[in-house]
Amino acid sequence: MDPLRVLASLQRFGIKPGLATIRRMMASMGDPASSFPSIIVAGTNGKGSVVAMTDAALRAAGYRVGRYTSPHLRTLAERFAVNGTPITEQDLGQEAAEVQARVDALVADGTLAQPATFFEATTAIALSWFRRRSVDVALLEVGLGGRFDATNVVTPVAGAITAIGLEHQEHLGDTLELIAAEKAGVIKPGMVVVTTETRPELVAVFAETCRLRGARLVRAAEGIETVVHRDRFTTEFRLTTPRQAYPSFRLGLAGAHQVSNAIGAVRLLEELADVGLPVATDAVVRGLTGVEWPGRLDVVRVDTQGAILFDAAHNPAAAATLAAFLRETYPKGLPLVIGAMRDKDADGMARALLPCATHIVCTTPKTPRAVPAHELATRIQRLGGATPVTIEPNPWQAVTAAWRHADTVCVTGSIFLVGQALATAEARGGTRRQGSG
Repeated sequence: MDPLRVLASLQRFGIKPGLATIRRMMASMGDPASSFPSIIVAGTNGKGSVVAMTDAALRAAGYRVGRYTSPHLRTLAERFAVNGTPITEQDLGQEAAEVQARVDALVADGTLAQPATFFEATTAIALSWFRRRSVDVALLEVGLGGRFDATNVVTPVAGAITAIGLEHQEHLGDTLELIAAEKAGVIKPGMVVVTTETRPELVAVFAETCRLRGARLVRAAEGIETVVHRDRFTTEFRLTTPRQAYPSFRLGLAGAHQVSNAIGAVRLLEELADVGLPVATDAVVRGLTGVEWPGRLDVVRVDTQGAILFDAAHNPAAAATLAAFLRETYPKGLPLVIGAMRDKDADGMARALLPCATHIVCTTPKTPRAVPAHELATRIQRLGGATPVTIEPNPWQAVTAAWRHADTVCVTGSIFLVGQALATAEARGGTRRQGSG
């Protein structure tokens, strides 16, 4: 059987908290993560952006960098990259086949009670491939929580924890403090961890974990000076930290919230000097200027049809960040194309975004986890307000319908929806606005 199909079939095993399976898999594979230093990034929102910025700066400094992120926008291969280039289909198939064979053998001899989950398998693929490609350093984005996430099988030299929000309460707990404690599970003895979180009660969770485990906590916003000039999609940024004064530069990613992420990435990069991975000032600047992270405040124009602002906001906190950007950049509002997953707080996202919408088109991302467009529309209408709400189950037809109301529309609510619509836009010759994505 095609190993990639086998990998996809592992989705049915869902989320299985605990590290026993991935540890046994790693042991059977000769512990590939011991071949390179790892940096782990946890958090609710912003962790992907921090990974992207850190990756770009490390590559600018000349390091060979493995990057593992999730979920993907368009293709599974995007989750695995070395020096910014995704894994080839051939290499992915080879790695998947080897992981499948290992798991089958472990199940057969009783070492594993059941097959690995999809995320455990993809994490094993990433670490194995990074060893094969002889990376200098690996950047790992936590998938869910931290304490029991498969990425936590590594012993990182450094890490970051970004802003905390309510998410996956059924797995992580129903308060921000409980969720922060799960994220703090990535903190290991002797490592340094940088946090962009500023709320004292949540920072206290990280500080106590660091104290108990002999790790060091760096509060990213502490002891810094910033000068920020913003104009719609551009952010000019000057930063002075306790270690370094940086010249003014333009951030490669749009949005006021990326300033906090950039500060976190810079403070993390500075700390890497103490673990044998120094990054010069000019590499930091080149990395944060040239960084790309598609699907996040990412504008693509499709010929004469119109422009699409893509943003993969998929929880209320991220939706509030998008809403702030829309109020600032499009004060008259935009038509919104919205799709959502059943395990996400669609009502909370809609509440944040409704005031920014001139029209809402509800659609259904092509995944079994999606909320049907008609159900999503009913839920949004129950929230009240005079914003017109229409239904178009097909994502691209939903975009086309939204264009009837304005030249620029916003697609959001689900990374699956953003990825599907972005892939179609690119296939139709869409061109990216400079400074977005």
